[in-house]
Amino acid sequence: MTWVVFYKLLAIFITVAIGWFVGHMRWLGGRDAGGQGGDPARVLSAAAFYIFVPALLFRTTARVDFASLPWLMLGAFFLPLALLLLLVYGVQRRRGAGRVAPALPSVQAITVCFGNTLQVGVPLAAGVFGEAGLALHITVVSLHALVILSLLTVLVEHDLARAQPGQSLAATLKATVRNTVIHPVVLPVVAGLAFNGLGLTLPAVLDEVLQLLGTAVVPLCLTLIGMSLAYYGWPRQWRGALGLALLKLFALPALVLLVAHWVFGLSGLPLSVIVMIAALPVGSNALIFAQRYRCHETEVTAATVISTLAFVLSAPLWLSLLTRFS
Repeated sequence: MTWVVFYKLLAIFITVAIGWFVGHMRWLGGRDAGGQGGDPARVLSAAAFYIFVPALLFRTTARVDFASLPWLMLGAFFLPLALLLLLVYGVQRRRGAGRVAPALPSVQAITVCFGNTLQVGVPLAAGVFGEAGLALHITVVSLHALVILSLLTVLVEHDLARAQPGQSLAATLKATVRNTVIHPVVLPVVAGLAFNGLGLTLPAVLDEVLQLLGTAVVPLCLTLIGMSLAYYGWPRQWRGALGLALLKLFALPALVLLVAHWVFGLSGLPLSVIVMIAALPVGSNALIFAQRYRCHETEVTAATVISTLAFVLSAPLWLSLLTRFS
């Protein structure tokens, strides 16, 4: 653990604390101010989900050079990630969690699989692996949100459509497709892919606007974590949040290490980079996803805080283990 990473973690906690203080003081209004739509945490979350995150996703997808991507390394990362995502989702569905809250299996899956690749991941990659490692990290990050959010959007929208009483299979499929495509996450991704596929280049002014909007995602999300703690409190059943945090910090990187090394044959710097991406604490986009579907925001907030605190101890363990594969 380098001092750069430590300072970044400290900055994260200070930003979260600012959000908590603002929420605790009710400077943006009470949780029930102005009715259901007046919940400040939900209002800010909606702004992130409908404005800032779509801008970031569209700009990323429109600019990425798919021809030059290291597909072997990406496959070694995203295949085990998708396996664990679907496993968590399937287990929760089998346990009947979806009957209580249709979005719960998807919310828990994103909490286990979505890492803090920007605020923590970038300084970690730069400080530990240098410029070459940072370049590999950025490559994975360019597809990280696109893959996870798109896959989970399909799953959660299907579950929500199925939960509607008296709806036929055809109506369920139609609602799933409509709500998946016309969605603040998937629609900018599809538009960005089309823009990219046509070989178009973003005009300078539009690129500047999208970049400006995208930069708001990080501070807004961190502030939301603190505000959510102030408004919703700590979960009474904290073991669920602890379990999600442990899966994120240990199960996901272990699975990525096994698949990437023994199935894809990766070693050295590429292996170390993707394992440490998998070992990152829960990313704040998981909370935005939970708030979008009004499902277990308290548990996701707690898992984010717990995993970020525990990362100070878990990161050196993974870095020490990875020296054996260098």
